[in-house]
Amino acid sequence: MKRRGIAISLMLAFAAGTAIAMHSSRANSPEMPTIRLLRTPREGIQPQTMLDRKGVLHMIYFKGDASAGDIEYVWGKPDGRNFSKPIRVNSDSSSVVAIGTVRGPQMAVGRNGRVYVIWFGARAQLGDPTNAMPVFFSRLNDSRTAFEAQRNLMQYARGGDGGISIAADTAGDVYVVWHATGAEPGEGHRQVYLARSTNDGETFVREEPISPATLGACGCCGMRAFADEHGTLFVLYRAATESIHRDMTLLVSTDHGVTFHETTIDPWELNACPMSTAYLSEGGKRVLAAWEKAGQVYLDSIDPVSLKPSLPIAAPSEGNKRQHPAVAANANGQVLLVWTEGTGWSKGGSLAWQLFDSAGKPASAEGRAPGVPVWGFSSVFADHQGNFTIVY
Repeated sequence: MKRRGIAISLMLAFAAGTAIAMHSSRANSPEMPTIRLLRTPREGIQPQTMLDRKGVLHMIYFKGDASAGDIEYVWGKPDGRNFSKPIRVNSDSSSVVAIGTVRGPQMAVGRNGRVYVIWFGARAQLGDPTNAMPVFFSRLNDSRTAFEAQRNLMQYARGGDGGISIAADTAGDVYVVWHATGAEPGEGHRQVYLARSTNDGETFVREEPISPATLGACGCCGMRAFADEHGTLFVLYRAATESIHRDMTLLVSTDHGVTFHETTIDPWELNACPMSTAYLSEGGKRVLAAWEKAGQVYLDSIDPVSLKPSLPIAAPSEGNKRQHPAVAANANGQVLLVWTEGTGWSKGGSLAWQLFDSAGKPASAEGRAPGVPVWGFSSVFADHQGNFTIVY
């Protein structure tokens, strides 16, 4: 199909009283969705977004010193204009860790649109100096005016580092996962732990390991959890078997987090920690996974019946140190893969993206934009009209 290129316009929107640069691009073909670029409100970093069933966009982002800052939450329409006034999530101010990119806060939206947030604390718990990086949780209160007092969910697992995530379903289940030290020292013995709630995050049972101890877990790599519309729980993380087999590994539970089975998605032998991140989302009646490996980013879809991944798809062409992928699909089956390029320790970079059709083939030219801040990455979602928004 012949294309004439992509037109790009620039406009300003006001969210929480701050101007946000927003790009909108659309190919001339009516079959092509709009791809909009939206700056994180209030010069924040590490945005996390989710569009609920009613079409409300929920967003958190990090502000302040990356070693000890704050999380803010806003909500609004998917077009990014006129967000709500920001609400601080963490009740202990300037206490959230985002340094290294892999350690930032994450969000889930569960039953009745309730918002849940998880993060690593910047300071050890009072009276417990061994718990140097506690795992904190909070949820939006019933009146949706503030977040409840933060709670530390790390009861006995120690040695948190890079991996943390949260998922929620429509039945009131909330799942908080992180990886921590196992029975023996070293990455080769780290395990993924789960703290589970069955009452919308009101209470949690003590965390339990859910990954095989023999697989290990890459200590300073991020991870991702997601519960699909059927209540199936997915956890995507990087293993560290014998400290050299850094395979992307998928844990799946069909019984609300009671039991799991694991699948290797992408093997990788590396005698080092790549400080990578992963992403899970749902769209077009399928769950999508995205991850990075050796300077390239990949996406995969998970079969809704067999719960097995298909063949990975790499971002086309060559890039500059591709990292921190995000992925979304619309109701038409079109998929947008987004990633950063050139980022590193204390170094910002640029944004890139590729649209794929429902068959997994590139559907347009690769898009690029400058201005990913230090410790920054992007989030992406598809609205109910099938258009995409990248927040960075």
